[in-house]
Amino acid sequence: MSNHGPNPGPNPGPNPESPLARLLSAPVRPGTVRWLGLRPGRREPMLAVARVALDPERGLAGDRYRNAHARTRQVTLVGAEDLAAIAAYLGREAVAPDMLRRNVLVSGINLSALKGHRFRLGTALLEHTGECHPCSRMEEVLGVGGYNAVRGHGGITARVLEAGEAGIGDALARE
Repeated sequence: MSNHGPNPGPNPGPNPESPLARLLSAPVRPGTVRWLGLRPGRREPMLAVARVALDPERGLAGDRYRNAHARTRQVTLVGAEDLAAIAAYLGREAVAPDMLRRNVLVSGINLSALKGHRFRLGTALLEHTGECHPCSRMEEVLGVGGYNAVRGHGGITARVLEAGEAGIGDALARE
């Protein structure tokens, strides 16, 4: 039996008044949408689009995951900076966003700063729901070392809270 009192449940995070909590909630410079892609079907090539509609019930219009995953993985996002890191780990010039099969490529924002927050993607309101971990297919797509190159750089998952649209050049801003 523990002498530390009742279990507070999942990691409650830092005390909201602590210096760490203030830093985690500090302002974040908005990012910019650089690429949008839809996954029409399993193992089918990604379809690059200029604009996309987002809906709380269906996720991204035209994406195969629009009704799946209990709405926790309706939208996947990855940073251009993360793609550059993955490419560097693999000794490549670049890695294209469709290789990771993420929906949204952004630049200029650390997606980890969205953890525990809501954010605007274009006119839609989304909520961070988790991290995008690599799957074993990364070895097939990126070659030897692909899985480990993506670890910690696979982006995030989100769900749509308020409908809207997002397009290339739109802002991604934390609320």
